[in-house]
Amino acid sequence: MVETPDSDRDGARFPGAETAVTVDRLNDWFVREVLPLETALIHFLRRSWRNSSEIGDLCQDVYVRVYEAARKEIPDPVKPFVFTTAKNIVIDRIRHAQVVPIETVSDVDFLSIANEQPGADRAVAAREELRRLQAALDRMPPRCREAVVLKKIDGLSTREIAVRMGIAVRTVDRHLSDGAVMLADFLNKTADAKGDPV
Repeated sequence: MVETPDSDRDGARFPGAETAVTVDRLNDWFVREVLPLETALIHFLRRSWRNSSEIGDLCQDVYVRVYEAARKEIPDPVKPFVFTTAKNIVIDRIRHAQVVPIETVSDVDFLSIANEQPGADRAVAAREELRRLQAALDRMPPRCREAVVLKKIDGLSTREIAVRMGIAVRTVDRHLSDGAVMLADFLNKTADAKGDPV
């Protein structure tokens, strides 16, 4: 039977190029190869970026770019690709952060700078993404959800999560791995259902 984007997700391919990677293979690869680099990635981002409150956002931006690139072809080796992506994101953020003092330009129209405030459409899209993420979290088993929230939102280490939840570190790792797969699967399905790119 030939799988279509509307059919069961097992083995389905992303819409687009014939060389696209299957969703299941991509999710398995991401959990197995990319997520274990998170500690080193966060350490790198903390050394590279002054504002520690933005480290989580930067890390998520790295994950999004790596995942999007891997949809076409899974990079090999993974670690250099992830850290090069992180470096490029930091460089992009630094470029955007450079501001020309307004006093140095006599004619503001000369700058031709577009308003970078998020528009209403971006705010609506961000709220929709938050709703989708909350719906994905709500579908998780309670202990798995608790581990994911403690890791991704509260920023606790695996060992701290194990102590707080009263379980083994290995169990926390399993919850985090299962949670990442469930989140990716749910978000992919909801994006496909809306016809949005993943």
